Amino acid sequence: MSDLPSGVATGIGSLPGTDIGEAAGVVFGELPEWPHLPELPARGLGSDLIGRGAGLLEGLPVQWWAFRWEIADLAGIDARRAADFLERDLDALLEVDASGPVRLNAVGPFTLAANLWRRTGGAMLADPGAVADLTASLAEGLRNHLAAAQARMPKACLSIQLDEPSLPAALAGRVNTESGLDFYRRVPVEVARDRLRELTEALGVPVVVHCCAPDVPVGLLQEAGVGAVAIDLTLLDLDDVPRMDALGEYLDGGGRLIAGVVPAIGQPRPGLDKEAADRVLSLWHRLGFSPDLLPQRVSVSPTCGMAGASPDYSRAAMEACREAAKRLHG
Repeated sequence: MSDLPSGVATGIGSLPGTDIGEAAGVVFGELPEWPHLPELPARGLGSDLIGRGAGLLEGLPVQWWAFRWEIADLAGIDARRAADFLERDLDALLEVDASGPVRLNAVGPFTLAANLWRRTGGAMLADPGAVADLTASLAEGLRNHLAAAQARMPKACLSIQLDEPSLPAALAGRVNTESGLDFYRRVPVEVARDRLRELTEALGVPVVVHCCAPDVPVGLLQEAGVGAVAIDLTLLDLDDVPRMDALGEYLDGGGRLIAGVVPAIGQPRPGLDKEAADRVLSLWHRLGFSPDLLPQRVSVSPTCGMAGASPDYSRAAMEACREAAKRLHG
């Protein structure tokens, strides 16, 4: 299994617009050291995070029904549209001719389970057996997705990013039931760790987990075999001792961090790169690590996906990430 880059600029996932060829060209041009295949949710249903992930499932047909994605007997028209979007996205990789690291993106199993409904009602998260089946199905779908991407970019070194914004809520028992008046039972830490480990071991490429919540379970993710975690550093309180200790232990144990420090939306302006680099340096100084270790452990990214940004700002944010990474190399 190849290693992940570090000390470079990268992206998170989504971008504005509907032209995948143009979006891929921008990402591979602006973030050449670690580009990713962008997601374009503005294209509509099936290009959203959950629809895209549901479209990857093997042996679990889905449909869009009553304003949500659910398991079905046969794949619905919207699921077929999601599969078509994925195929077009993969074909865009033919134009970039990548020969270095490239990352694909997909929703993680717990966020998918929290947002994908069973035939009998309620989210799949309510049933541990359904979560296990979903994880196995997603693993198979992602293996096929990776193989299809590798066929289009035979010289690329692939990795995959799992987006898990709902993971902390699932662990804490904070995912709302269908009525909105109650919560699903919390997912035990060991269950989450085991499901994620099954997935990372099945894929055969390095795995990044992105979570845009303040309470990312970095220790759990490290135990699950994740190669790097991508977090929004602007949500991290540097005076929160337990969370800082957990992050410090993760990094001290060899963990890699993709530091989300450039705002995902805004206006292009001078100084974005310096502010981003300063945020990383503040964290590093607070943790007490050697400056020489920083480029070996930390890459720089926007705080989250940039689907809500303007095209001009998304380019400016990628440039700021690139310049911030250079500053941190010092």
